[in-house]
Amino acid sequence: MLVIPAIDIKDGRCVRLYQGDMARSTVYFDRPLAAARHWQREGARLIHIVDLDGAVQGRPVHLREVEAICKETGLVVQLGGGLRSAETVETVLAIGVARAVIGTAAYDDPDLLRRLCASFPDRIIAGIDARDGKAAVQGWTETTGADAVALARRCESAGVARIIYTDIERDGTRAGVNVEATGRLARSVRIPVIASGGVGSLEDLRRLKTLEQEGVEGVIVGSALYTGAFSLHQAIEAAGRII
Repeated sequence: MLVIPAIDIKDGRCVRLYQGDMARSTVYFDRPLAAARHWQREGARLIHIVDLDGAVQGRPVHLREVEAICKETGLVVQLGGGLRSAETVETVLAIGVARAVIGTAAYDDPDLLRRLCASFPDRIIAGIDARDGKAAVQGWTETTGADAVALARRCESAGVARIIYTDIERDGTRAGVNVEATGRLARSVRIPVIASGGVGSLEDLRRLKTLEQEGVEGVIVGSALYTGAFSLHQAIEAAGRII
């Protein structure tokens, strides 16, 4: 199972939020590039970046920081946050992003999602963020009535390469991954699923690893790495492999 360090960017800095609350952020690096270089030294090859300000504003805000990471580290980058038009997706892929994560637009504009998948095969990921099993959009500020599993199936039909499933209530809390919900969603589709939200211990990674045969290919880890609960090397050993 892949271990993917997270870099969340807010006001130009690398932060972690608590339960997706923009008002409850902790700064860990003043420069996102420094965070990327840190995880690269620790053994990362793939990183997950979220433009938090972009998610709220509906357009990427930190393209300069993202481009610097792509060009100066050579890391494989998947980016989410404010990617809600074909032009925006084209822009981020052109600056070096390998995978575009579509969140709000995957819910709001299924036709756009299908067009993106056709134009950029294997490079479009659906980001499904949920509270109590219901999808949340607009930078997690709006919870919809859409069932996360039903949305995952719709995204699969549109042609996305994989799905990132985040349990918002656990994100940034280190309270443990929602293994049950993650497994349920993974079993509902045939494409790979990446887990996110709540990783607090190496045991969480070992529990997720039991879902590999059900389609969970990786896990995004943020707060546990930044607070030193375990090292990236330890996480890789517990999960089994890295990209």
